[in-house]
Amino acid sequence: MEAKKCTESLTIMTELVLPNDANLLGNLMGGRLLYWMDIASALSASKHAQAQVVTASVDNVSFQHPIKLGSVITIEAKISRAFKTSMEVHLVVYAQTLRHGKKIKSNEAFYTFVALDENGTPIDVASAIPENDDEQKLYEGALRRREIRLVLAGKIKASEAEGLKGLFGNF
Repeated sequence: MEAKKCTESLTIMTELVLPNDANLLGNLMGGRLLYWMDIASALSASKHAQAQVVTASVDNVSFQHPIKLGSVITIEAKISRAFKTSMEVHLVVYAQTLRHGKKIKSNEAFYTFVALDENGTPIDVASAIPENDDEQKLYEGALRRREIRLVLAGKIKASEAEGLKGLFGNF
């Protein structure tokens, strides 16, 4: 299986925050944003795997700025690293008001997907190739983030997390 550039999976999704998407304070509801982020990241993972995918985990979602009613949301999603059957997708969310036009970074997250065949069995995916310094940093950190997810899910013991030993020593 031939490796693919991280940028080949780039997905850009745009949404408008309407009244049905906002809470009583006039801010986008977090659940609605997570829903849109799940769609954008699933598209990115599907492009990379060229297969159907399922969400395996959502982590490190940071909410930096509230997004107001009437804002235009741009979600950028692309593969940060691919493992055997799973892929980590990095997402960045920007909000822009139509009135002022100022675009601000409002959210960032990592989603993990597993590629499946038509029977729902996990399948191998191509490795991902970072092309610039930012992608390289995300790529290198992906192994540690993956091990943290696996430890928290009880799938591996902390002592088995080789990538984390460099950060915390032996534990």
